[in-house]
Amino acid sequence: MKYRPLGRTALKVSELCLGTMSFGSRATEADSFEILNGAVASGINFIDTANQYGGDKGVGATETILGNWLAEDPSRRDRLVLATKVHEPMSEDINDRGLSARHIQMACDASLKRLRVDHIDLYQMHHIDRAASMEEIWQAMDRLIAQGKITYVGSSNFPGWKIAQANEKAAARGRLGLVSEQSLYNLIERRAELEVIPACLEYGTALIAWSPLAGGLLAGRSDDPDGRRHSDGIKAAAAARSKQLARFDTLCADLRQSPGAVALAWLLRQAGVAAAIIGPRSLEQLSSVLHVPDLHLSDETMAAIDAIFPACGPAPEAYAW
Repeated sequence: MKYRPLGRTALKVSELCLGTMSFGSRATEADSFEILNGAVASGINFIDTANQYGGDKGVGATETILGNWLAEDPSRRDRLVLATKVHEPMSEDINDRGLSARHIQMACDASLKRLRVDHIDLYQMHHIDRAASMEEIWQAMDRLIAQGKITYVGSSNFPGWKIAQANEKAAARGRLGLVSEQSLYNLIERRAELEVIPACLEYGTALIAWSPLAGGLLAGRSDDPDGRRHSDGIKAAAAARSKQLARFDTLCADLRQSPGAVALAWLLRQAGVAAAIIGPRSLEQLSSVLHVPDLHLSDETMAAIDAIFPACGPAPEAYAW
C-alpha cells in the first residue's frame, strides 16, 4: 500500500480508502468484519463511513458495525484514520438533520457512541446546508476540536464556490479550514475537474473520490446477479454507453488488467486526489484491487483513456505528491 498526505496536513492516508456504505445493508456484520480485517492487513489505514449509512437496517447501523469491530481489539483504533459524516436526516425530528451548531454537536456525540471511540479523525459535512452560515458551522466545529472529539474537518459533495467560502471563513478565524472534499469523480463523471478540483488545489484541500467505478459501470463484466452492474439503472446506463465501454474494455484487456483496476489507477494519477474510496462487498472484491497503488499507467495509456472518456475542461496543474 502507498500513502499520501491528506491535503495540506501532515496526516498520511492510504491511496485506497475503505468505504463502508454496504456494511449492514448489503454485507452482513460477519462479512464486514472479514473485509475490515483484510483491508487493515493489506495496509489500508483510511476508513470512511457516515452516520446515516445502514440501509434497511436503519440509520447508524453501519457505524455500529464498525464500532463493534473496533471494540474487538481496541488497539486497532490508533492505527486507523477514521472518517464519518454529518448532515443527513437521522429521524423525523425537524432539527435532527442539517448543519446547525446544535445538530453538529449532537450528531457527533451519537457517532462517537456508535463507533465506540473517543474521537473522530475526519469529520465531514455530507452536503451543504444553505440554511446554516459558515460562521455557525465553524463555531460548532471549533468546539468539537477543542473538546478533543474531532481532529480535522472535511466536506462532501460541496461545489467549488462552497469549498472556497468555507476555507476563507476559516482563515478569517485563524483556523485550518477544510482539509478534504469527498466528491463524485470517475472516468464517466468528470465535472469535478471544472471547479471542485481547481478549488481543492488552490486551498490545499485533498480530493477523496467516491463512486470511482461509476456504480459498477467501470467494473467490467460481473457474474454476480446481486451486483450493482445487474440493476436496471446500471444496465440502462451501460447500454447507452456500450461503444464507449467496449473501447475501454479492449484497452484494459490489452493491459491485462481489469477495467475496475485501470479506472482506479487513472484516478490516482489525477491532480489533487489523495485517495479513492472502494466499497467491496466481499473479501474477493477487496483483493481484486489491492494491487492498484502499484499499477503504473503510462502517459500513452492515460492519453488513450482520455480519448475514450474526454475531460470536462483543461487539466488542472498536476500536484507533486
